Amino acid sequence: MAYKRDHETQYCFPAINSSCIKTKRPTHEYNIMYVFFSLLSVWTVFLNLLVIISSSHFKKLHTPNNMLILSLAVSDLLVGLIVMPLEAIRLIETCWYFGDIFCRLFLIIMGLLVSASLSNLVLIAVDRYVAVCHPLLYPQKITTTRTIFIICVSWFCSSAYNISVFITTSQRKYTCYGECVIMTTFAWTIIDMFLSFLFPCTVIITLYLRIFYVAHHQVKVINSLMRSGKHLTESSVRRKSESKAALTLGIIVKVYLFCWIPYYSLTLTQNTVMTIAYFMLWMVYINSGLNPLIYAIFYPWFRTSVKHILNLSKIFKPV
Repeated sequence: MAYKRDHETQYCFPAINSSCIKTKRPTHEYNIMYVFFSLLSVWTVFLNLLVIISSSHFKKLHTPNNMLILSLAVSDLLVGLIVMPLEAIRLIETCWYFGDIFCRLFLIIMGLLVSASLSNLVLIAVDRYVAVCHPLLYPQKITTTRTIFIICVSWFCSSAYNISVFITTSQRKYTCYGECVIMTTFAWTIIDMFLSFLFPCTVIITLYLRIFYVAHHQVKVINSLMRSGKHLTESSVRRKSESKAALTLGIIVKVYLFCWIPYYSLTLTQNTVMTIAYFMLWMVYINSGLNPLIYAIFYPWFRTSVKHILNLSKIFKPV
């Protein structure tokens, strides 16, 4: 019986004695999982590609706020293009077939995209805070050129941080050959959680609470003026538009936090069921495909630009 069990056991690398054991799955389960994750990856890439084309092609959309949305869409697109396919293979096959060097590179890229996404949300919150709470200063302080420079600095800092993290944690031992994990101490997990999640999320939530209060008050005042039949100035109309945009971006932040808080809460638990861990991790990835849906529902400019993009006769015309 012992020989039979050994014979039926499948290994990631049968020729290597220290190979990890490969989990067996029925054929139909393999097929369903591959189709599902493939569609999810294509969906995420396609929708974020529409956002990128919209924000970069149409000159009317070259605003500081849309540049931040463009940066967020780039990180979301890379999640769907790189992270989702490789994570799906690792989940389905329960093996890492791409070697140790590419494993390290993949983990750095994954960390970079996570940091970049959160940095973009912090910048979006700051942008909306200035636009709503200090509208007179916004055109002077927040320009497209400055925004692009800050985005570049943000991506650079995210890259430097994640590379330094993996350099300091490079000395690790695998339990078996064919896995791609990084071993960190509990103390480092707490530090990373504070720097990569708690601190930026506290900033975001604080800013949006202030934004929500001011925006709600502004919209209430403008609506009362409209009901009384008074003429609205251009600045009042712009303030109402900025307030609506801020509240919409608040939805993006809420969805992001809803997807991320369970995962980071899970990292504090030493003993976690792998099924739950993978579910929480994929909630994070699915968030990259949800943001374009929020744009499509709440942003008229996005719906209009998508129509121009899908109509190939108009995509080459400046709008």
